[in-house]
Parts: sequence; structure tokens; C-alpha cells
Amino acid sequence: MLPINETVRDLKPSGIRKYFDLANSMEGVISLGVGEPDFATPWHICEAAADSFKDGKTHYTANRGTLELRELICQYYQENFGVQYNPVNEALVTVGGSEGVDLCFRTLLNPGDEVIVLDPNYVAYEPAILMAGGKPVYITLTQENDFKLLPEDLKAAITPKTKAIMLNYPSNPTGGTMSKEDYAKLVPVFKESGIYIISDEIYAELTFDGQFCTPASFDEIKDQVIIINGFSKAFAMTGWRLGFLLCNAELSKQMTKVHQFIIMSAPTAAQIAAVQALKEGRHDILEMRKEYERRRNLICSRLNAVGLKTNIPKGTFYVFPDITSTGLTSDEFCMQLLEKKKIAVVPGTAFGVHGEGHIRISYATSYNNIKIACERIAEFVSELKEKEEAK
Repeated sequence: MLPINETVRDLKPSGIRKYFDLANSMEGVISLGVGEPDFATPWHICEAAADSFKDGKTHYTANRGTLELRELICQYYQENFGVQYNPVNEALVTVGGSEGVDLCFRTLLNPGDEVIVLDPNYVAYEPAILMAGGKPVYITLTQENDFKLLPEDLKAAITPKTKAIMLNYPSNPTGGTMSKEDYAKLVPVFKESGIYIISDEIYAELTFDGQFCTPASFDEIKDQVIIINGFSKAFAMTGWRLGFLLCNAELSKQMTKVHQFIIMSAPTAAQIAAVQALKEGRHDILEMRKEYERRRNLICSRLNAVGLKTNIPKGTFYVFPDITSTGLTSDEFCMQLLEKKKIAVVPGTAFGVHGEGHIRISYATSYNNIKIACERIAEFVSELKEKEEAK
């Protein structure tokens, strides 16, 4: 066989999927690994899609997505986050937020361009940068600073080759958030450098404490910002694969070109379902968020009680506890917990080298499962301490 693309060949498989597959190969495992809502998509959203089939709405839409959906997306951002976009030429409907990530890097990067990535970070960013010919440059986030991006770290990371920074707040895997005051400290650095700010806001609606803020709310840098969002997390629509991009008209035009060649248009039924979600689904978000917050409070209190230092996340459905007190590496902790207690979590190193010493736990599962899992984690940590004391 002829050789394949070297960048693709050298990509490492997702660390999340490794533990997901291991958990599925064992009986009786409680999985706290995969970041997917355990709620089913609300029925009124599903029904809208089902009715569209009966009505024969099974054809392509415009490349950018239906105008009705784009109008509702822009209305949603204006009403909830105070940011205005033109639905005609500044909004693009994508196949999930994942396509949005890919489109950003394919459109922006020339070979060798640098993209600043926060470490720990979501697992898909680095591969997307590499496949587009870019070079990731990392800023380390710390638990002591609540995993926030600090202006001095941002300034130090920017070079003449920096094209963009990839942000994700609320953050997967840490649950960290950035307030308006936090972003205000970064705005002068963004403006002076002129770099693009790619803001993955897929967990915006899962902000528990304070108000969600998008960097696009600062007028002086709005044209530098590309917003990635979607329906997977807030509306429990992961399988529908529907997202969107919001940015200035020229960038949107260029990304739409790439989108029309590789995708054509997002699935029609999913777009119709998303229209229903935006029109009538606000109460669904509030109910799910209330339950996630209840679970968060339980798991944080239990983990801290057994000596696993855990910041209380202000968003998402993840916690990122420090497990260094056990003397195990992240991977050792996860593997032994799975084998001995049948609890699946993900090592922090799946999200970057500075995730070492941490694990990611998803609380997108039932309250009862979380209670059982916390009891088993407590047993596991206690047994490790007893073993250490017996030496």
C-alpha cells in the first residue's frame, strides 16, 4: 500500500474512547466517562422532526441552513447573551460543534501557523489543528486559578506566528468558567495581537454560578471572535449532530465555502427539531440544568470528603479532581478503579499533559449511580491508604 497522510497516521486515539470501550467490555460497570447527557431529547423536539417526515421535508436545505433556524439562533444569542449577528451572512449551521471546530482551522490556518490551546483541553482541538497544518502551542491552566486563562500567560504565548486561540468555557474537562470581568482583562491583549478567538460555547447553557459571557460581547474584538455552539448538551440532542457558527460576514463566507464542498447542508430533520427546541425548549434546559447542579453538589462534597481535592465547577457536567494524594498516576488510578470497583472515569492526561494528577468525572448520569460510584471511590481511596500505611 502507498503511505497515508503522516499527520493522520501519527494521531493518537482518543483517551476517552479507550475507557469507554473498556467499560463496555465489562459487566456491571458504572460509566462516568463519556460526556453525553443521560436525558433523552424532549419529545416535543422529536415530534417536530417526525412530523417533517410526514410532510415530505426530506430534501437539502440552503448550505447555511434554513433561514428560519438561523434567525432563531441569532435571536437566541441576542436575547440571552446580548450579541447581535446577521442571520443572512453571519450564521452557519453545521453538523455538530465538531464540524465547526474543523471548519475554523481549515479556513484560518496556513502551514506552520500557531494556535494557542489551553491545557487541559477538549481532546478534538489538537488533532483538528494538526490536520489543518497548524501547530498547537499550550498554556497551562491550574486548579489554584480555577482553570482560568490569565492575561500574563496569554501575552507570553503569542508570537508572530500565532493565528488564533482556542477557548472552551465553560470548560470540558475542568468545569472552569470565565466571567465578564475575567475576559475584560484579556481584551487588550486580544485587540493588540489581532489573533482570532475561537470560542467553543457548547456548554454555555450549563452555567450554574454567575452569568455566561462570550468574548464576542466586547465590541472592540467582536470581529476577531468565531463562536462555536450547538444543540447537543443544552437540549440533550447529541445524536442529532447539529451545531452552528457565528462570526463576521467575510469569515462566515469563507467557512461556508468549505462547508458546502464537504457537507452540502446539515440534516434537514435535525434543523427542524432545532427550530422547535429554540422556540419551545427553554423550560427543558432549566429542568436539566437544575438536576445537573444537584448532582454536582453531591459529587463534589463526596470527593472532597475522601481527600480528592475538587474545585466546584461553575459549568458543564464534569469535575476534575486532584488524585495526587493517592500516589497513583492518572492512568493507574483510572485502570485500578475500573478493575477493582467497576467505575469508569477518564485520566486527566487524555486532555493534555498537564492533566496528569487529575481525572475527569462526568456526572451526566443518574443521581443514584453517582451515589453508588462515590461510595466505591471512597472504598478505593481508603484501601489505597490502608495499603500505604501497612508498608
